[in-house]
Amino acid sequence: MSTRPLQSPPTIKKRALLGWMMFDWAAQPFFTVILTFIFAPYFVARIADDPVVGQTAWANTIAIGGLIVAIFSPLLGTISDLSGPRKPWLMAFAIAKIIALTALWWAVPNGDLWLPMAAIVVAMVAAEFSIVLNDSLMPSLINQQSLGRFSNYAWGLGYLGGLVTLFVVLLLLAEDANTGKTLLGIPSILGLSTALGEDARITGPFAALWYFLFILPLFFWTPDNVRRNSGVSLGQSWRTLLGTLKEVYHHLGLRRFLLARMLYQDGVNGLLALGGAFAAVMFGWQTIEVGVYGILLLLIAIIGCAVAGRAEAAVGSKCLVLMSLIGLIIATLGIVSTGPGFTGFGLVTLSLEDAGGLFGTAAEKIYVAFGLLIGLTFGPVQASSRAYMAASVSANEAGRFFGLYALSGRATAFLAPLSVAWITTWSESTRWGMSALIVFLILGFVLLCFTPYPANRR
Repeated sequence: MSTRPLQSPPTIKKRALLGWMMFDWAAQPFFTVILTFIFAPYFVARIADDPVVGQTAWANTIAIGGLIVAIFSPLLGTISDLSGPRKPWLMAFAIAKIIALTALWWAVPNGDLWLPMAAIVVAMVAAEFSIVLNDSLMPSLINQQSLGRFSNYAWGLGYLGGLVTLFVVLLLLAEDANTGKTLLGIPSILGLSTALGEDARITGPFAALWYFLFILPLFFWTPDNVRRNSGVSLGQSWRTLLGTLKEVYHHLGLRRFLLARMLYQDGVNGLLALGGAFAAVMFGWQTIEVGVYGILLLLIAIIGCAVAGRAEAAVGSKCLVLMSLIGLIIATLGIVSTGPGFTGFGLVTLSLEDAGGLFGTAAEKIYVAFGLLIGLTFGPVQASSRAYMAASVSANEAGRFFGLYALSGRATAFLAPLSVAWITTWSESTRWGMSALIVFLILGFVLLCFTPYPANRR
């Protein structure tokens, strides 16, 4: 691996960079409305027989998808580096993701868990593989000095896309179970039935349509890598991948960075995948409450990414990741320690009186406050990590190293949700299950403290 400073790429048209950034806008609604705020709570609370079974099944689903991504993403990155073009792969995964998301419409309340579980696994694998390919285009599009800025801006644009989709669902599609009206005070424009879960089920086809429409600028505007080999054998790809693993093994800085990210990203992934469902179970929130909570988090996340993008040049990616991890650790401790009538694991008692409206109890308000801290930090921790990696590799090896980067984010991605699932089952408490995520965040933070920046420095 080259340890020379990353050379500035040739001048690229602004719309080429915008096309690359639009990928985050297109992709984020899947993570926002499906994996976090709308479909996940619906799966846990209404498809499953009870919340413990639901959280366990959902955690296992995320774990299976994460395991598949962990095994195959490094090989995918290596193949794409050897062959050159990324867009044919991106198109294949887009088709798979769109079909899987559309299938979520048939995930009815108290129905079979296997259909939505299988659809989520396929969509998640396709989404994560696409991220590997899109991220690997960074070094050829953006110079080293601007990596962190545009990475955070793209991430913020993604959260804006998630915010818009949440607004559409809550204002126009999802009705409150008590009033029969959307958040805008009108009936669902599609006549969706809350009793049949259609307000949550519609998010699958909606996210599929959104992805189809807004990934098109990437295909039309952003240049692809040139073809290097007309045919790449599986054996050649494996040999190249093994060589890459040996390089990383003998390079202390990269090894520490990838291991640290493996740990803290597990905690972040688990928090994003399970946080909305945890709140729904803890306070009995319905689609409207969880959706508004998601809107608040995304609004603050956009601000967090904008601030981080401007701060990158001054403090660097490593400092931003560490600061964000501190915020996430504090916030995660806060949300798992808060429940109806208490916070701080019961050390502070709160009034159970409901003042009415959204988040009417004191505990709900405190939970939302900790959630806003998550919103402020979970964007920069991921965007700045991506910039950290891009600053540490050259353009012609970005695919294979971003494949390992994806591996570091997914190698044990099954471990965090499985830990949540096992502890939830053993303790019969969703709270203690979620507490497992704190350990991953702390371990990743400690290891990153001893990692150089950029990571290719010895």
